[in-house]
Amino acid sequence: MTIRATNQAHVIPLRPLPTAADPAPRDRPREPLWRDLVGEVLRRERRAQGRTLKDVSDAARISMAYLSELERGRKEASSEVLAAAAQALGLTLADVLALAGERLVSLTAARTRDRSRSGPAAPAGPMGGVLLAA
Repeated sequence: MTIRATNQAHVIPLRPLPTAADPAPRDRPREPLWRDLVGEVLRRERRAQGRTLKDVSDAARISMAYLSELERGRKEASSEVLAAAAQALGLTLADVLALAGERLVSLTAARTRDRSRSGPAAPAGPMGGVLLAA
């Protein structure tokens, strides 16, 4: 075995590509990604304040295009960028992360409820089947 072969990791994609046999797995909801949740929080807070992308991006000193991509979950922001966006919205980084965490818990709980109604239970994960609910 070569050094290159031993250094290659086995990567399991979070969002598997569709196959010919299963082109659109509609019966399986996709796993929520952190960048999507954080983007939802930023957009929701900005809109609740009646502010524009330009206003918030200027206050945060990040480009309007980048802020838009963050809100749409297209980019994974650094903690510095998230802190700047949060501050521009009058929030702390902790506020943004807590709101995103609450959303993740509610989505996970909803997915667990849907799965339990639709058939046999899924195998327990690393938490041993512990359910967190908001």
